[in-house]
This record gives sequence, structure tokens and C-alpha cells, in this order.
Amino acid sequence: MSTLADNGGARRAPWGWLLLGLVAWVAAYANLLPFADALVGALGLDRSTHLGEAIHFFVYDTPKVLLLLTGVVFVMGVIHTFVTPERTRALLAGRRLGIGNVMAAGLGVVTPFCSCSAVPLFIGFLSAGVPLGVTFSFLIAAPMVNEIALALLFGLFGWQVALLYLGLGLSVAIGAGLVIGRLGMEKHLEDWVRAMQASQSADYDATKLLWAERIAAGVSHVKEIVGRVWRWILLGIAVGAAIHGYVPQDFMAAIMGKDAPWWSLPAAVVLGVPMYTNAAGIIPVVEALLGKGAALGTVLAFMMSVIALSLPEMIILRKVLKLPLIATFAGIVATGILLVGIVFNAVL
Repeated sequence: MSTLADNGGARRAPWGWLLLGLVAWVAAYANLLPFADALVGALGLDRSTHLGEAIHFFVYDTPKVLLLLTGVVFVMGVIHTFVTPERTRALLAGRRLGIGNVMAAGLGVVTPFCSCSAVPLFIGFLSAGVPLGVTFSFLIAAPMVNEIALALLFGLFGWQVALLYLGLGLSVAIGAGLVIGRLGMEKHLEDWVRAMQASQSADYDATKLLWAERIAAGVSHVKEIVGRVWRWILLGIAVGAAIHGYVPQDFMAAIMGKDAPWWSLPAAVVLGVPMYTNAAGIIPVVEALLGKGAALGTVLAFMMSVIALSLPEMIILRKVLKLPLIATFAGIVATGILLVGIVFNAVL
């Protein structure tokens, strides 16, 4: 981190450029859907076709995830200049009964992100020194338990089912985070992440930094993290877009019916893993499956698998986590999702 002496005196913060960047970011994010529609139309494609829907998905989600990544990482970089890793750990972890995990899972509920969109915050938390298990509670809760899914369940089945889903989903997020935290798997973070955590030492007095230096730290954070993971993001969304456009609904409905054999529930979870969408994107599929007689618990398990345990998410996380940690994360979350499906099928 640069000091006043290094810069030859005080520097003014580039507020004008920061405001211009914020306006451009908001404008770009607000026009993602019209841009995707226009581009698909310019290519002469129809969204009702497999190819058209796949390309539309890729064109829409790629800039969305990159914009979220850039914005979140910049903000986290600025926050790092105020909050040391020690203070962050004290806020989110080390509490009795896993209060840090509860806080992180609660934050995830109010952030309407799909699994890949939640990864930027996950990376930001890790680089800030937040304990691994706490960050996983957020990563699981953010896509899996959100207001869109709750609104769907409330509208279709009433508040009791919606509340049961909320409770079970939070239980999976908190429980999985606690288990991962207890396993002590920090050694399975990629080396560059651990190096970044180690570099967040108190080698400067944060109270003496100028805003120009704080903003510069945010920009540096973006260059460091986005520069490392953007290729994986493109690959992950490309995989998700291809599957999103070509997966047959009728095939999935046939193996998730109420009279399907016992293995239909784990099969639904396995089928959901290679897919990628958010809660809003999976709602039409969920409604169609339920309309064709699929079991509610099986469909919900499939939905949770798609939005919380997707293959594209794993591809992106591979840049941050080593394979043993990814496998542990996937196994624990899949077990929790299976339990949710079993409970719903048993009580409804």
C-alpha cells in the first residue's frame, strides 16, 4: 500500500471518474436484457429455438457476472483499507453456536444471486480473511434460498411450505458451512488466494490513508482478481448456456413423477448439477414439472441442485479452490439437498 511519502504529498480522490464509472456500470447492468435481445435478433435467431436460447443466455449472463464481479471486488478492495482481516474474522466468526455462519447465510438470503454471481462475493470474503466455513454458508444460501424461490412456493403452496423451504435451506447452508469450517480445509485453497490472505497484514495504518489511495486499492483488487478468474467465468457460463438451451423438459419430468422409483430423487439432484441458471430462470421449468405431476420434494431438490450446486459454478470455483475442497463442498451440499427433498416428499 502506498503512503503519503511515496506519493510526494496528498492526492485528490478521482471522484469524477468514480461517479462516471458508477453511472456506466448501472447503465450497462440495466440494459443487459435489451442488449441480449437485440444481439440475438441481429443474428437472425429465435429464442424459441435451442440455439437461440443458448446464445441469448450466454450473451446475457456473461456481462452480468463480469459486472457483478468487477463491482463487488472493487467495493471489497476499498473496504479492505478500513477493515483488517482480524476485525472481519471477529465480526463473522468465532462466535458460539456458529453465529458467523448464521450471519453469512442470512446475508445470502437477501442477495438475489445465482451460484456463479455469488462467487464474486465469496472470493471477496476469502481475500478479506473471512473464515472458509463462513464464506461457504454465504455461497450456499445466496442462490439456494432467495425471495424469488420463496415467492413461488408461497404462491403455489402457501406460507407453510415457503417457511419450511426457508428453514431447511438455511439449515443446509449453515450446517454445511459449519462442517467445512470444522474440517480445517484452508490448505485446499489455491495458493494465490492464501497468498492474498497472508498479504492482508497490518503493515500500514488504515486511519491515515487518503481516499485516493483507498480507491486505488479497489482498482488494484479488480485487476488482481478479475484478471485471474475471467476465463473460468466465460468457460462456466458457456457450459451452462449450452445445457440451458438443449435440456429436454419432458425427459426430466418422466423421471421425477410422484410414482417414480426411489432413485428418482438422487437422480434429480445429479441431473441438476450440470445445469446453470438462477431461481428466476428455473421457475418456468419447476412449474412445468409440477404441472406434469412431478413430486414437490424431488422438483425442489432438482431446483436447489441447479442453483446451488451447478457444474459451471464448480468450474469457476476451481480457480479458487483445489479439488478436495470442491469435492467436499459438493458432497456436503448434495447430502443436505437430498434431505430437503426427502422431508418434502414425506410431509406433502
